[in-house]
Amino acid sequence: MEYGPGSTTRLQPEVMPSKSPKSRKSKESKNNPHTKQPSSEIKESQAENMSQLLDVTIAGISAIQIVVPSDLAKGVLGTVASILITVQSMIKNKSNFRAIVKKCKTIGEILKRVTKDTTDNNLPGYLAHALSELNSLVNDINNKVVSRKKQGLFKRFLSVTIDRDQIASWEKDIDSALKLFDTETLVGIAMTVEEIPGIAMRVKELPGIAMRLDELALRIDGNSTSVNVPKYQPIEPPSRPSMFYGRDDLVAELMTLVVNNEHIALIGPGGMGKSSLAKAILHKPLIIEKFADRRFFMAYDGLDPSTITLETFTTRFAGALGIELAGADPMRQISALLHSASALVVLDNAETFEEASGSSALGEIPPAIANIANIPGVVLILTSRSRRNAPNVRWITKDIPPLDSSAAQAVVFQIYQHSSCSEAGEDIRDLLKELEFHPLSINLLANAAQQNDWSPAILLKRWNNRHSAVLNPGKGKLQSLSDTMQLSLDSPSIQALGEDGRRTLAIIAFLPQGLNDNLAGDLLPSLQEVDNICDVLRMQCLVYRQDNFIKVLAPIQHYVQDSLPLPDSTRLQEICTFYYRTVQQCSEEQDGHANIIISDHFNIERVVAFDLAHIPEETYHACSKFLLCLEWHLPRPTTLTPAIFDIVENSSTYEFKAYCLYDLGWLYSTLSQLTDAMKIFKAAEALYLATSNHKMVAACVTSCADRYRCQGRFIQSQQLLEGFQRSESWEYLSKPTKDQVWCLLDRARMCTFTASADELFVKSSDSEDHSYGLRSKIWHWRAQLYYGGDIVQVNERLENLLLQCMCTRACFARRDALAGLAEVAFCEGRLSEGMDILQQIVEMFKGDRSQHTLWYIVLKAVVASKQVDHALARELIYKAPESLQFFELRSAFVFLHRSYFSACIELTAGAYDKAESHFIAAIEGCDIQGHLIFKAYSKRGLGEIAFAHDDFALAAGYFTETWSLCTEMGVPERHLYSCDLFAVLPDRFIAWTLFIEGQLPFANIM
Repeated sequence: MEYGPGSTTRLQPEVMPSKSPKSRKSKESKNNPHTKQPSSEIKESQAENMSQLLDVTIAGISAIQIVVPSDLAKGVLGTVASILITVQSMIKNKSNFRAIVKKCKTIGEILKRVTKDTTDNNLPGYLAHALSELNSLVNDINNKVVSRKKQGLFKRFLSVTIDRDQIASWEKDIDSALKLFDTETLVGIAMTVEEIPGIAMRVKELPGIAMRLDELALRIDGNSTSVNVPKYQPIEPPSRPSMFYGRDDLVAELMTLVVNNEHIALIGPGGMGKSSLAKAILHKPLIIEKFADRRFFMAYDGLDPSTITLETFTTRFAGALGIELAGADPMRQISALLHSASALVVLDNAETFEEASGSSALGEIPPAIANIANIPGVVLILTSRSRRNAPNVRWITKDIPPLDSSAAQAVVFQIYQHSSCSEAGEDIRDLLKELEFHPLSINLLANAAQQNDWSPAILLKRWNNRHSAVLNPGKGKLQSLSDTMQLSLDSPSIQALGEDGRRTLAIIAFLPQGLNDNLAGDLLPSLQEVDNICDVLRMQCLVYRQDNFIKVLAPIQHYVQDSLPLPDSTRLQEICTFYYRTVQQCSEEQDGHANIIISDHFNIERVVAFDLAHIPEETYHACSKFLLCLEWHLPRPTTLTPAIFDIVENSSTYEFKAYCLYDLGWLYSTLSQLTDAMKIFKAAEALYLATSNHKMVAACVTSCADRYRCQGRFIQSQQLLEGFQRSESWEYLSKPTKDQVWCLLDRARMCTFTASADELFVKSSDSEDHSYGLRSKIWHWRAQLYYGGDIVQVNERLENLLLQCMCTRACFARRDALAGLAEVAFCEGRLSEGMDILQQIVEMFKGDRSQHTLWYIVLKAVVASKQVDHALARELIYKAPESLQFFELRSAFVFLHRSYFSACIELTAGAYDKAESHFIAAIEGCDIQGHLIFKAYSKRGLGEIAFAHDDFALAAGYFTETWSLCTEMGVPERHLYSCDLFAVLPDRFIAWTLFIEGQLPFANIM
């Protein structure tokens, strides 16, 4: 018998030495308890870093010394190397020599360039003068360093310290000497300065030696009498973000691309952490090794795209490089510096110049970027909210994803450290999920909670009441979601769309799934440029495409919904018209209309809920039919439930609300949420009664009664139907409606054995409703089978009745007849025939009512088990076809049915442990669903397993529970399986029979 319902630590840069006396600074630092002292780990790391810098610089200068042709230059370089070797081996305060080390490196680079193809014999006078001055200076410094070294050795010191004021003085002297090369050497060079070709090193090239030609000369026009030389001062890149979680894999991937000289475009909406990623990459050891101090970060935020020019672009670029532009052609000066050695350049907030609205800027800046990208050894990282990246550059574009759940939680709990956080972990995780793990939103939320000392409960309350307003604790794009969103909305590309751009964004944010890209023109016919608008919104990273839908991130959605007007009435009406027309034309057939319901179901649900709250009288029919479409094609819980119950009840809304409730009840029934379904049916019944719609009152009553029957609550089902026959509505019903009531009543009475088989289904057999009359006749003969009637006669009558079930309206009658014939074949041992009959039912519902298909596939597994083909039985019952898995997950009846029969199959195969597990799962499911039948069957099954293990007391306990369930259902103990023949356990399991008959070992229990 069918019981289913019918139908990612950065070392801080060294601080320049103070001009104040050393002793005073040390004293202040020592006496100030608040002075933060660096940890031993940081000190060790800084020392190691300085040592590496010295090693690399000494090696680089030694390499240049070998290849320069001038002996004077060789002497200078030898002295410089000697100074650095002494610092490396004997000087304690090495870190104070950082600036001098860099200047020594610069000396090497300049000498290599200016002495190219010259010897001391043909050395120009101005160059000889500059070299002589430099030689004199470095010899003086070297003598003083060596002298200090000897003092230390005389005193048996392993290391010595040189006063920082002395070091600072040497720095100035070197700067003055190098200026001679600016004002003398370069004036004498009348040539085009290009990147120096690679000189074959006689020593092995060391990783990280960056031959930075910071003083590269510019090409001098033949008629020019002046030279403009950029002044260079290295700029430290920004620090690595202190809070950086969940990006290790992405940073590693991007770092590999950079090391391989690939240009990267990091794309994403505001607040995704693009700038933080770029800063993190700048401080990775491999990047520092490759680019040394030639890691540049150009920030273009805070600029107005409408006023930006090439001059603005190059001025900020040069500032980040640390050069002072002089005279015309700034790009040539920038290019000269970048040509000198490998460099990593970050162009942060590139959307500012990518969106430059001035025609000259749009024409000049992209080619300038392309020229920079083409410089050998230069790698670009671009961060942008726009996909309009400079052309003619081979960008590898990376869309930056949100954080993962664990990283998002790490950020929150690092900032928000309330004592109750651990207790509210799940609620906070749900809130982070609602924010779609957007990094900026998470940071702002955690800071707001911490700064306001909100408990988790108050935090959740604030979010529920204020939404995106909670994410605006300050001003600026890093302290306000509103400000960062407004930056995108104010971009020239978005502004150029006019009001249609914002209207479209509002619509996309309004629809929970976003805008169906394939249906955009149908949904918004008056918005002829909708496709172009969506492309521009995506170009600006305000929306993204996923599974044929144009979507917005949750924080953007909240901002738009809280800050922008609702979609205008014209567009909303267009959306409603299309969706409602689709709903009305949808049928049980899987066609184009059904496909739209399946693809856009959350959007349709949103529109219906919105209209129920604003224009309910125009929405009731669409609501009711949409629920029916969900039941047919996509049974799932719906957010329309509260919206329907909130419909104001008055004489004009009673019946409309009742129809919505009725279809909602059937949706809950399909989901096997029977208790909720019955509550909904009863609410609908009261409204129908208020409008004297007695036929629909009967429909609600019979629906409730049938839910009771499906749960195995046969007594309640019988009592409800018998009571309805005494109600006022009964007299108003037509005979076909009364016949439906009689048929359902006899379905309940059949299971309780309170009437003879000859009496059952007689009153409804002659129903004017052909389908119900035919089904009643079929059930009459199936009752004869269950009550022990002539099985041959039952088979004959069912075969004859099957011949009358050929029309489409008799679909369920045909199923009932085939199911009865399958039971007969099963009982008579005609198992192959029974398998074939069950397959006919599977074929009947394939692709349509899939829950029925799953039900009868399980029964085929039972037949295979009886055929002792346990492998086939397991394959059938455990491997649902892919097309049916959706229904398998959502139908509790199918789950209970499959769990119980899985247990039976394993029990039959002798796999008692597996069988026990399935029985327990079925019982737990029954407790959730209030289902008595499969609970009784499963308790009896556990009793048989206990009995087989000789645990008679445990078996008796299970059987006592089974007996109690039989009483609650109204089913005689001896007839537990009489109306469900496939559920019967094999004959060798006799403990239940021994128990109810009071035989040993249960004689003293009953």
